[in-house]
Amino acid sequence: MTTVGKRTALTPRHLTRTSDRLSFVYLERCTVHRDANAITAEDADGTTHIPSATIGTLLLGPGTRITHQAMSVLGETGAAVAWVGEHGVRYYASGRALTRSSALAEAQAHQWANQRTRLAVARAMYQLRFPDEDPAGLTRHELLGREGRRVKDCYRTQAARTGITWRGRKFTPGDFSSGDPVNQAVTAAAQCMYGIAHAVVTSLGCSPSLGFIHSGHELSFVLDIADLHKTEIGIPLAFDIAAEDGEDIGPRTRRALRDRINEVSLLDRCVDDIQQLLRPRATEGSNLAEESDVVSLQSDGDRKVASGHNYDESVIW
Repeated sequence: MTTVGKRTALTPRHLTRTSDRLSFVYLERCTVHRDANAITAEDADGTTHIPSATIGTLLLGPGTRITHQAMSVLGETGAAVAWVGEHGVRYYASGRALTRSSALAEAQAHQWANQRTRLAVARAMYQLRFPDEDPAGLTRHELLGREGRRVKDCYRTQAARTGITWRGRKFTPGDFSSGDPVNQAVTAAAQCMYGIAHAVVTSLGCSPSLGFIHSGHELSFVLDIADLHKTEIGIPLAFDIAAEDGEDIGPRTRRALRDRINEVSLLDRCVDDIQQLLRPRATEGSNLAEESDVVSLQSDGDRKVASGHNYDESVIW
């Protein structure tokens, strides 16, 4: 019988592209284990097999237990794992990148390290938010002000559309139930979208912490990407859920958001956003997971040379 330790490691060509994966799979009150390269969810009703390479983010709800081998295969396949409580969603872990290439990570670091290009990426992000406006020449403070007005207008518009009384955004970290139903729905939707954005960012090999709008937090770039779509997807859906019923806001928001994300192909869009922002001149439609799995060394003049060689010319073998 083949043991886990003797299985060959998965290569990028074995892995499903980020844009083709399920946005997230939510499990609760079960034991998650591994069977070959799939995970299994076992509860009182039986055992369900889920191909791990098709998962973007695995949400583990209350009453779940997961084995070391299950976490191992999820890490190998680049799936993100989040532990989900009844008081909201928190993102605690992620798998390795689907690509073995550092191209996007290097592009992100290059764009981030220069103040001019960092501002250019920030403006490009606002251009995605405001396709009919030109943010060129705007300062960072002006960009932040424009974004603030956009979010406030979105809250007012959705409140008027659904007939919900909106008293402002109120969220106490660690106390999900302190907000009114619509604030709970907004929080649940936002945290799910942060988890999904984190899964995309890490699966592409980018740094979650090097943000272009947000700064100083380990998830700065994740917040940047998730916020590109919050007024189109997260906030309107949250108001819809709150308008239907004030009970079970968290689970109902997650289920509805899952369906909405699949409808609009959010994972695919996030992948395109990141590639266009960090590598705008890269080949359109390129699959980063298929880029060469090669380790090279840096030489003079930004030249790369093959690894595995000793370049000391005085050495005689």
